[in-house]
Amino acid sequence: MGIRKLKPTTPGQRHKVIGAFDKITASTPEKSLVVGKKSTGGRNNTGKMTMRYIGGGHKQKYRIIDFPLSNCINSGIDTVGVLTQYQPLRLNSHIGIGIPWDLDRNFGGVTILPPYEKSGNSEWYTGTANAIYQNLDYMETFHPDYVLILSGDHIYKMDYEVMLDYHKANHADITIAAMPVPIEEASRFGVVVTDGEGRIEEFQEKPPQPKSNLASMGIYIFSWQVLKDALIALRNEPGCDFGKHIIPYCHENGQRLFAYEYNGYWKDVGTLGSYWEANMELIDIIPEFNLYEEFWKIYTNSSILPPQYVASQAVIDRCIIGNGAEIYGEVHNCIISSGVVIGEGAVVRDSIIMRDAQIGQGCVIDKAIIAENTKIGDHAVLGICLLYTSDAADD
Repeated sequence: MGIRKLKPTTPGQRHKVIGAFDKITASTPEKSLVVGKKSTGGRNNTGKMTMRYIGGGHKQKYRIIDFPLSNCINSGIDTVGVLTQYQPLRLNSHIGIGIPWDLDRNFGGVTILPPYEKSGNSEWYTGTANAIYQNLDYMETFHPDYVLILSGDHIYKMDYEVMLDYHKANHADITIAAMPVPIEEASRFGVVVTDGEGRIEEFQEKPPQPKSNLASMGIYIFSWQVLKDALIALRNEPGCDFGKHIIPYCHENGQRLFAYEYNGYWKDVGTLGSYWEANMELIDIIPEFNLYEEFWKIYTNSSILPPQYVASQAVIDRCIIGNGAEIYGEVHNCIISSGVVIGEGAVVRDSIIMRDAQIGQGCVIDKAIIAENTKIGDHAVLGICLLYTSDAADD
């Protein structure tokens, strides 16, 4: 959740290269955030230009929350509330007081907002909108004109300032970021049906028979009074949710809803499958999502660690390897986080090895996600492809 009131003063704003707003319409949406510096580049299979800058990039370990936080500070948003609920200790420790994202401010900055005990009762957040409702007092402190609502489990780069300009230009009450998806996948998302000017005529929440392929990204800009009134009106709604309750309520009451069409890279990593796919896409020869550009940096709270060690017998092919990792075996097409040890004779393919995991000697790991601090014994065999092969051999 981000609150926007004043124009940005972040130093990074002075270096941004953004096209004029008059070039962005419902039929001509925002282009991918790329800039022509010294680079190698090419077009991906959707026709969008991607850039990979010479000289390497940031190979420290990112957490998913880094992407929305970095988007906020790159967009000039310096007041951010992060809503947490289940087992938040790691997230709280990672964010801290927001120093890596320049969000350590005396007024504003980043604030962790867990559920808390109130004078009347205490309850968990029961829905996305309910979580915002329980923090109305926090938002009232800043007297905002607009409130930006974000999901914390999406990977993408977006300039929210451009989206806010679109919201203002259309005199919108609510603007929903949306992107085209294959029509056969549209039923997984909230779907918006718009007119020729981008105004939303109908909103369908995960419909079995979608009328449009324009899917909501779970990114909303609300004019503050509209959001406040809707939250109060629906405060007793069980499991109050934006897609199921707030958006339909506002639409039925005649509010001006617009769709802001986005055509850059966006990935919802709420499942293990999508999480694995997003990581593998980072190590494509020309990655569709670029971690290496100076123009729109992704910041993180990274530990101070020694450099990687690669033994003489090690084999490494198209990998991202974090600091402090030790590689004695073979790794192919993998994400190797900081502090990982790959034992001698081990072969790891198409896998994500999280921080401080140890892979024993002679192990074979194929298309797997290994959690933090996991220790895999010598000569173990793990992975989806290997299990399928073994089952077929048994048959």
